[in-house]
Amino acid sequence: MIGERPRIETRSGVARGRAESGVAVFRGVPYARAPIAELRWAPPEREAPWAGVLDAGDFGPMAPQRPGVLMRMLGMDGTASGEDCLTLNAWVPSGGGVAGRRRPVLVWLHGGGFTAGAGSLPVYDGQHLARRGDAVVVTVNYRLGALGFLAWGDRSGADPGAANLGLLDQIAALAWVREHADRFGGDPDNVTVFGESAGAMSIGALLGAPAARGLFQRAILQSGASHNVSPPAAGRRVAEQFCAAAGLPGADAAALRGLSVDGVLDAQQRVVDESWRTVGGLAFQPVVDGRVIPRAPLDAVADGAAREISLLVGTNLDEWNLFALPDAKLRDLDEAGLLRRLLRNPLVSGSAPCCDPEALAKHAIEVYRGARAARGVAVEPRALWLALQTDRVFRIPAIRLAERQCAHPARSFSYLFTWASAALGGALGSCHGLEVPFAFGTTGGAAAQLVGGGPQVERLAARIQDAWLAFARSGDPGWRAYDDAERSTMVLGRECGLAADPMGEERRFWEGLL
Repeated sequence: MIGERPRIETRSGVARGRAESGVAVFRGVPYARAPIAELRWAPPEREAPWAGVLDAGDFGPMAPQRPGVLMRMLGMDGTASGEDCLTLNAWVPSGGGVAGRRRPVLVWLHGGGFTAGAGSLPVYDGQHLARRGDAVVVTVNYRLGALGFLAWGDRSGADPGAANLGLLDQIAALAWVREHADRFGGDPDNVTVFGESAGAMSIGALLGAPAARGLFQRAILQSGASHNVSPPAAGRRVAEQFCAAAGLPGADAAALRGLSVDGVLDAQQRVVDESWRTVGGLAFQPVVDGRVIPRAPLDAVADGAAREISLLVGTNLDEWNLFALPDAKLRDLDEAGLLRRLLRNPLVSGSAPCCDPEALAKHAIEVYRGARAARGVAVEPRALWLALQTDRVFRIPAIRLAERQCAHPARSFSYLFTWASAALGGALGSCHGLEVPFAFGTTGGAAAQLVGGGPQVERLAARIQDAWLAFARSGDPGWRAYDDAERSTMVLGRECGLAADPMGEERRFWEGLL
């Protein structure tokens, strides 16, 4: 019937979406019960059946958070938040009907440092990918911050999975997608999970999570890998800091669940602020808890835990430029200041075998200055700090993951995104997150102020979307697979092409360190 809204039969009832520009869109569909009251800080439970028809025309609430400047720039202002956040959104090409096809399915896990973000951001609008690739595109909300990644079980006798509730949410969403894929015209045996930043880091953890096996066949990790996990002791330390910040030094389950959402967010922010001052890292992230994540995911991948999962892994050329924006002292950084920063932010963890830290820092400066000078790019202390941080936090861990996986049957592919933003006088460069609107085809609207416009932007967006979709269909984005001999990497920018071991001299510096 003309004008009839599309419907889908889910395991809990009928959901009614909207028809928009040749795509059927279902928003705010529950994949688990609301994690409130006794379900706060508990593993996700199957959603309850609903009576009648669920109106799936509007997005559900995003997880509780306090969005920063970047999230507001990307359109998060005015978005409702709440603990009833375990919902997903699906875009399905309308041609041929919603069901009855075997389309590839792409499931997006958003970024935001494990404390912010939502699958409803305009930049994650799945309609363009769905139409372009005749694919089902799904975006997911999951619990964030202390509500999703607080390792509090040791303090309260709670389920030990409480350390990784955000991951368990993602696993529950992927299980829901697998169960319902054919009802959306998708192929349950051809699911690609993709994500950026914390979303990609989540995928890196899921590669080593037994409960996630079989739920996806391919993975695209944008600016994140398998290294952002905390050892048990670090997880316990963050939990102690959180409880102290919340005024609950002897907290049990009832006391924690009695906190208001604002109380949780206030305590969470104090812990986050302290973690950035002390270690420059993430307080809330997945924890090696012995069950959801039995061991370090990178070690699990090396031993074949994800041997059947094809990977597409990459980073942006100037990742750290985004995080440098509020760094007032960076502009006037001199050689002595650079050395002090490298000593305060060690290039390797405290437990790693290493030479004298000062000697290592000086050697890093020497290697990076020489390699960058040979390429004709900036070598002043500020530029060296940004390059070292980009590699330490993002590029080298991504390479390590590709190296570990390429020893197994499923292939790995690598990319380097180099498109530079002209915003803020060019200060952003090819910064963290800049590739996302290219991958979704959402380079207009709010994103245009960051990515620019014109035919070059459109061509690059089309090329990246086509590569992601080809990978989702077949496991091959259209270029040579990565190996530790040639290290083939697709450069995606104003000029695109396959490069062998780009920035290899800097990469070799890190061998044996991370």
